[in-house]
Amino acid sequence: MRTLCIFVSVVFAMNGIRRLDAAPLPPPAPGKLYQGFYYSHNSDSEHDTSAKDVLKYEQTVGAGTTWVFFSDFWCEGRAFPAAMCQWIHGMGKIPYVRLMLRSEYAQDRAEKVFTLDAILAGKFDPDLKLWAEGAKKCGAPLLVEWGTECNGAWFAWNGKWNGNAAGPAKFILAWRHIVKLMRDAGCDNITWVWHVNDSDVPNVGWNRLENYYPGDDYVDWVAVSAYGFLKPNEEGNPELIRDMLDTVVPRIEAVTPAKPLILAEFGCAQRHPKISAAAWAQDALTDILSNRWPGVRGFCWWNEKWQNDDYKKHDTDMIIMDDPALAKVFKTRLSAAKDKIQVGVFWGK
Repeated sequence: MRTLCIFVSVVFAMNGIRRLDAAPLPPPAPGKLYQGFYYSHNSDSEHDTSAKDVLKYEQTVGAGTTWVFFSDFWCEGRAFPAAMCQWIHGMGKIPYVRLMLRSEYAQDRAEKVFTLDAILAGKFDPDLKLWAEGAKKCGAPLLVEWGTECNGAWFAWNGKWNGNAAGPAKFILAWRHIVKLMRDAGCDNITWVWHVNDSDVPNVGWNRLENYYPGDDYVDWVAVSAYGFLKPNEEGNPELIRDMLDTVVPRIEAVTPAKPLILAEFGCAQRHPKISAAAWAQDALTDILSNRWPGVRGFCWWNEKWQNDDYKKHDTDMIIMDDPALAKVFKTRLSAAKDKIQVGVFWGK
């Protein structure tokens, strides 16, 4: 690790880039986009990545990244992930933390420990305050989200697991409780990201994403997830980014027109017979980079693979480095739009 840190320091010194003081991350300049980085070596915890992975990804796609996205699962521990944030910040990147108050990795079930009621009752306030102190001490600007894809029933903070129609209001109160507590602790280097799914699951009135918005005073940025096929054997027809974002972006902007919006997660499974991941990504990047949605200020491909059942051929793989055709699409499209990808500006020169 010491050799790698020296290498990274030399790279940034050559480019005249210094570490940014702890302050919220501004959106990119008008007409520019941030690119984020996420990568997992088939891990439930979604934080098994390294500086080597970041460099390998950037070499593969031929473009730099602004943030490194990872999950902080409280079933592993409740301390602020200082070591992870330190090496990310040391690379000149922004740590983007998915604050996962979850007692297990499994989804599609009610939470047993970190329930919305328990959060609102202040049961975890001491832990959250210590987390905030760690975030403040880390000396880096941070992107942080809690309640990822709140309008999706796979996560336990969704209304399905919290009284259905009563759930969104309870989610809002829990969000405000967490943000206010951390701000009151003096943690002012966090950019709070409210993250929704492109479609409401279940598709019922009370579960509309609009019902989960905590309010402009408690949100700094907005994020959305939009995926094509999630499995190589998934049935139906592939949904393109164009169709998903054409529908969801106006909805988000109607709720909060001024907040920066990022495509925090997008991707498509490889080896599907109806459409290749490369073809799907080609369409997606063309639309993203064409400024089809002026409010979208950044994007991040979901580099991960996982097992779906007992048949290996059904495993999902969305890792760009595993698919030469997909890697070529990214490198070609990002190279052609190099002037639109903003990297390092806020690290100073």
